[in-house]
Amino acid sequence: MKLSKFKFKLPEELIALHPAYHRDESRLMVIDRATRKIEHKLFKDLIDYFDSGDVLIFNDTKVFPARLYGNKEKTGAEIEVFLLRELNREQRLWDVLVDPARKIRIGNKLYFGEDDALVAEVIDNTTSRGRTLRFLFDGSYEEFKETLYSLGETPLPKFINRAVEEDDRERYQTIFAKHEGAVAAPTAGLHFSRELLKRLEIVGSEFAYVTLHVGLGNFRSVDVEDLTKHKMDSEQIWISEEACQIVNKAKENRKNICAVGTTVMRTLESSVSTAGELKPYEGWTNKFIFPPYDFSVANRMISNFHLPLSTLLMMVASFAGYDLLMNAYDVAIKERYRFGTYGDAMLII
Repeated sequence: MKLSKFKFKLPEELIALHPAYHRDESRLMVIDRATRKIEHKLFKDLIDYFDSGDVLIFNDTKVFPARLYGNKEKTGAEIEVFLLRELNREQRLWDVLVDPARKIRIGNKLYFGEDDALVAEVIDNTTSRGRTLRFLFDGSYEEFKETLYSLGETPLPKFINRAVEEDDRERYQTIFAKHEGAVAAPTAGLHFSRELLKRLEIVGSEFAYVTLHVGLGNFRSVDVEDLTKHKMDSEQIWISEEACQIVNKAKENRKNICAVGTTVMRTLESSVSTAGELKPYEGWTNKFIFPPYDFSVANRMISNFHLPLSTLLMMVASFAGYDLLMNAYDVAIKERYRFGTYGDAMLII
């Protein structure tokens, strides 16, 4: 499968800049793989496709305010710092991306906030854009984290081409977000409201939660035509014993198992027994799923409409079938569906 197969013309105005007013009132395209039929619904109509014993699996990662703006010592040049992950709690060490990268050297100090509320020192150059920073802070860890996050901004993807607004702090987070560590939201989960979850519960559907801390690798461009040569960034995942029991029981009883989003699907496919059962796991995954691929756990999937040439689009094409999905994307563009993080959703059954 070649990269160029995932190129399509997406009108810029179809990239959603804001979420739907109500979470569960985005549009929903339903794609039936058996009949190849496409239906147009609202997201809250999802209730019509799930019964007692069916399982929906969510990613309960929580996004933290990862984008900081600071100034370089002496020159005062503005620097954007994107926090990727905490390396060492005691020493306040963080892996970050800096922009513009060429101006930052080991030993440089960076200042953030009014009256330089936070100071960081560059202690390592790991890649062309990546750096390791040590934050210099005298207070407790809790005070440090509070200061850091008060200065941070909700890390909307760059293709949402507007300033961050107050609402984004809440809307760029799922309602079941629990375990902090993501720098991007698991977007399929953003459509679920408390009301919709309650209605699914009433019909007897069950929920399982896994954690994948979404990294910036989701937005990294694929630079090779031959997809077998592309390497995904590693992301941290947790699959609990409880989640495995819920999923494996549903599988045994031949119930529907729905992965809510590409991050969930990648997590599930990273820890499967030879018999196709989900296994508990805590560690890292760099699994890259592209067509053709045989899925082991979920037989349904919810996803947003993804941008051209993205690894997210490739995974959904693996699940739906390449031809069916690209046809559905043609329909989505004609019908003016909204694309990207804050866009509309599809259910593939």
